[in-house]
Amino acid sequence: MPQKIKRKKSSFWQEGKIDIIFLSLVLLLLSIGLVMLFSASYAYSYAYFDNSYHFISRQAIFAAIGVAVMLIISKIDYHIIKKFSWIIYAITVGMLILVLILPPMSDELNVKRWISIGGFNFQPSEIGKFAIVVIFSAWLAANGHKLKKIRYVGWMLLLLGVVCGLVVVEPHLSATILIFGLGIILLIVGGLQKRWIIAGGLGGVGAAAILVFSGAISYGSDRITYWLDPWADPSGKGYQTIQSLLAIGSGGLLGRGIGQSRQKYLWVPEPHNDFIFSIVCEELGLIGAMVIIVLFCALVWRGFTIAMRAEDKFGTLMAIGLTFQVGLQAILNILVVTNTIPNTGISLPFFSYGGTALVILLAEMGIVLSISRSSSVQKL
Repeated sequence: MPQKIKRKKSSFWQEGKIDIIFLSLVLLLLSIGLVMLFSASYAYSYAYFDNSYHFISRQAIFAAIGVAVMLIISKIDYHIIKKFSWIIYAITVGMLILVLILPPMSDELNVKRWISIGGFNFQPSEIGKFAIVVIFSAWLAANGHKLKKIRYVGWMLLLLGVVCGLVVVEPHLSATILIFGLGIILLIVGGLQKRWIIAGGLGGVGAAAILVFSGAISYGSDRITYWLDPWADPSGKGYQTIQSLLAIGSGGLLGRGIGQSRQKYLWVPEPHNDFIFSIVCEELGLIGAMVIIVLFCALVWRGFTIAMRAEDKFGTLMAIGLTFQVGLQAILNILVVTNTIPNTGISLPFFSYGGTALVILLAEMGIVLSISRSSSVQKL
């Protein structure tokens, strides 16, 4: 449970000690991610951009910016975020509406997920994850005891439903699942009663099944079809999954070695994005893949440790939400790549290409470090 620590007069900057273990895990995952991104992307990068360093050079710059942002944010008192929780939520909803109004960035993809500002492209859904963590943490920290009443549970579900509803019509199913999962886990940690958890779980599963199998979300039913049998369309909708499984299987126990993947030579579509883990498995093998999974588990464990030692409920909920986001996203990505669940198009944190997404992720890790600094967490 959160510790009751007497705070000094609030200030913008903090002087407490940072959690070295959490910071080291973040930097280690980031470093491995950059190495694997270069290895996975250079063939594709050379084929389409005539420059083997096209993706890694950009990602390295954003990584450097992200680390600087993370360290700066770790020095800032995280309680300041609580004051702007509603503003963050309102801006996020506004951007999610805006992205649906603007024309799609690509005529080839019938999706509206990106906004371009000053030459930088980003997905408002990335900020949507953060907004839900912030608004839920702020409200539950002050009003968690009210969850015994149905109207307050409904109020929180409405806030969550607005964001999820806007994201799902982009369409971006993976982000919807992730945001919904974040909201529910924070409600549970915040004090949601068991009867609401059971009722909500059954209702959510039923509603999702109806939407998918009724054809209301047509792309969802297609993905289930080709998840069950990717060979039904081996050169079309099942192609990416088949090539991913071939890459994973050919890696064996020890892998082919870094840089030695064959599937990245234009077999796995866009190997630097959602399916980068298949290249990781091919080059590092089962043992290397398990090491990376263990590192993600360690990051989640340390984040939860920081959460339990936070000085207040807001810090606990924020640390749990932000850490759970990384863990859940990594799990979903690995399950997709191994064809354990239908392809939802979700990136692997610290590994997949995406500069603005990486900066946002590292900024969120900075908040967790700020929580650790505030409670001076050093070690178990």
